[in-house]
Amino acid sequence: MDGSSGDRAVHPAIAPLAYLLGTWRGEGEGGFPTIHSFKYGEQLTFSHSGKPVIAYTQKTWKLGSGEPMHAESGYWRPKLDGSIDVVIAQSTGLVEVQKGTFDAERKIVKLQSELVGNASKVKEITRVFEVINGELSYVVQMATNLVTLQPHLKAILNKL
Repeated sequence: MDGSSGDRAVHPAIAPLAYLLGTWRGEGEGGFPTIHSFKYGEQLTFSHSGKPVIAYTQKTWKLGSGEPMHAESGYWRPKLDGSIDVVIAQSTGLVEVQKGTFDAERKIVKLQSELVGNASKVKEITRVFEVINGELSYVVQMATNLVTLQPHLKAILNKL
């Protein structure tokens, strides 16, 4: 890229995850032993500023009404050794500090919470993002003080 079109060059540190860059939209479903299952619409955006970090934003809404449900944002910092640090602030006030790994060839990112802050009940969160046949899917698992780690959210999104 010569920069004349306004596009910033992707920093070498985030190049292995450049396939995530852009906006993804689709539907997901959630559940947990302590809540009723639900479906939702979702939009995820991964962007960059030329620095060695990916900015992440997410929002969900009720499928029927379009009423906003959840939002979160944060930063993904991939390292050259295949590890990644992620921080996410949720609209509920909960904060996640995640550590994980990525495999650029298989297009998979696995995250495990190091810290879940400002949460009275949530003890652990894992997230796995994977791109298969051009679709971004993820599974979020959660553990609380009453329930062991198990699936909470899953979705399939397509790039806009």
